[in-house]
Amino acid sequence: MTESLQELLNGQSSSATGSKDLRTFLRQLVEHDRDQLLVVDREVDPVFEATSLVDRLRRDPAYSAKYPAVLFTNIKGSDIPLLINLHGTYERLALAIDTDTKGMVEEFSRREKHQVPVKEVSASEAPVKEVVLKGPEAQLSKLPILKHNELDGGKYVTSAVSITKDPETGIQNAGIFRAQLQGEQELNLMFGPYQTTAYIFREHRDRGRKMEVAMVIGHHPGLMLSGTTNPPGIGGELEVAGSLMGDSLEMVPAETVDLLVPARAEIIIEGVIDTDPETFQMEGPFGEYPLYYTGTGAQPVVKVQAITMREKPIYLGLFNASPEHLALGGLARTGFVLTRIRDVVPNVTNVHLPLSGTARMHAYISMRKIADGEPHLAAFNLLAYNGATKHVWIVDDDIDVTNEAEVMWAMATRFQGDKDMAVINNSLGGWLNPPTYAYKRDEKGSLETKIIFDCTRPLNSNFPAKAGVPAEVRDRIDPSQYVRSLNEDELKLFSEG
Repeated sequence: MTESLQELLNGQSSSATGSKDLRTFLRQLVEHDRDQLLVVDREVDPVFEATSLVDRLRRDPAYSAKYPAVLFTNIKGSDIPLLINLHGTYERLALAIDTDTKGMVEEFSRREKHQVPVKEVSASEAPVKEVVLKGPEAQLSKLPILKHNELDGGKYVTSAVSITKDPETGIQNAGIFRAQLQGEQELNLMFGPYQTTAYIFREHRDRGRKMEVAMVIGHHPGLMLSGTTNPPGIGGELEVAGSLMGDSLEMVPAETVDLLVPARAEIIIEGVIDTDPETFQMEGPFGEYPLYYTGTGAQPVVKVQAITMREKPIYLGLFNASPEHLALGGLARTGFVLTRIRDVVPNVTNVHLPLSGTARMHAYISMRKIADGEPHLAAFNLLAYNGATKHVWIVDDDIDVTNEAEVMWAMATRFQGDKDMAVINNSLGGWLNPPTYAYKRDEKGSLETKIIFDCTRPLNSNFPAKAGVPAEVRDRIDPSQYVRSLNEDELKLFSEG
């Protein structure tokens, strides 16, 4: 690790308490596997070049296996380094909750159920207060905001966890939404019409009030993961962040809005949104999770009032319409829905949202079935809590749902379309998905046709057993104690042949 990078990772307020944040995770990551983080010191243009390099890493066999995070220390036009693709693999997300890819869904589910209250600290204990820019000094051009994909409508803040407050209860809510740069102190904020933040926005609008927002950029992955969850009711995400980190999320009062914000964040943008639709500005196009450019339209505008940051901040980016976009949402949704499904069907053993289905639209569920009909109950609960899912496969617990080949084998050998498939029309779905439709089928809307594939074996039947070697023998045979590579003399036999 270079001296400058070591200084950056260790750069913290003198009053630091050792609580978890982005930097503690980066140190954990490098100690786990230094090749999971690469550094680029050469000057890189924020328009397309940073994301193009990350895309090349994904396609290059020399890097694709680990698909590393990248820290750019020299982004053209900004003095602030950029970190991107931190959440690009399930392995790194699993590390963030102190487990591995095999155990990550179960561990996420366990932690998510036990929320940890936030802890308020003073401004002197908050590294994010080391630099405070207000009014005209709060210029977004100071940040290395990227233009990610070819047809994106402009530069976007993609990683901000946006905090708002319910005007009736005072409860704070958090979510991750795309935000297009519109000016030196203006950003669009695009949230889905059925998300909790949209409800809070409408509550402010009905009261004739503006909505305050704090956009948090750069923190422990636990906060990012929590921003994609959907706890019952309003709020809870910040408490989920604490449970995922295994450490209370430290909060501090914002400078210009009546909100508590994460004290150990890298950067926070504070602003106010006019809820009058006449003030909206056009936003998009933008590469979204279906891997298409979708969702263009008039959106509310954040008027920036302040930017607070660490003395030497790291700007955290999120590469939209890429594996990073999918993986971040995939783990959070999977762990969350596993908990919700088990509320009804406790014998569900695992859930997987594969990246091939954009970690949203396809879901695989495994279960120890004890009654015919149970697979539908599990699917119904998943569909209720993850509206973007449109196709659900349910398999027996002898199938590894993280292995798509096994799921497809179960479908090929245990499923018949005329009796094992359920089709549900006119269901609320992922409105950013291009084929969603309206009440009039040929119009664009938020409705989808959901399909359930019951690929479990029927009970009380003579269904044949799955073929395989004895498990107890397989488990005690360690290949490393048996196999070796060809030696040089043996290799010559092949070359001479």
